[in-house]
Amino acid sequence: MKQAASSPVVYFENAAGTLLEEPAGYIRAIWGGGAQQYPTPAVQALFTQMMLGMQRRNWSRMLIDQTRMRPFTPEEQQWIAHEWLPRAVTEGGYRYGAVVVSPEVMVRLATAYVTTQSQELPLTYRSFDTEAAAQAWLLQQAPSPIK
Repeated sequence: MKQAASSPVVYFENAAGTLLEEPAGYIRAIWGGGAQQYPTPAVQALFTQMMLGMQRRNWSRMLIDQTRMRPFTPEEQQWIAHEWLPRAVTEGGYRYGAVVVSPEVMVRLATAYVTTQSQELPLTYRSFDTEAAAQAWLLQQAPSPIK
């Protein structure tokens, strides 16, 4: 009997977005959902769950869909760059981020600030206009962090 292909599993959802465990061995983060505005605690909770998901599964890869995301606030940018990212790399094993970019310039600028702050970390980000291109690149990267 032929076994059915596995489906992504939603493991966290809040006003800021949805997180899925993908059968191919990476976390998929979908920002925004239906809410145009969401509070900073929801942003921090989504990021925290991203790290915990990678840590739990021993995965190093994440596909981040920012097409419906609002820009990060300056405070969120600081928290992500100086608190979350270092922890996600050292404790969560985060190594590869494939970002499906937003059409909104302010979202792109806020994300660019965060990624330029991470240049000292063993982390590789690539930006893509389509999910297919992002996934193709991500699947070429190591699924688990090298320890």
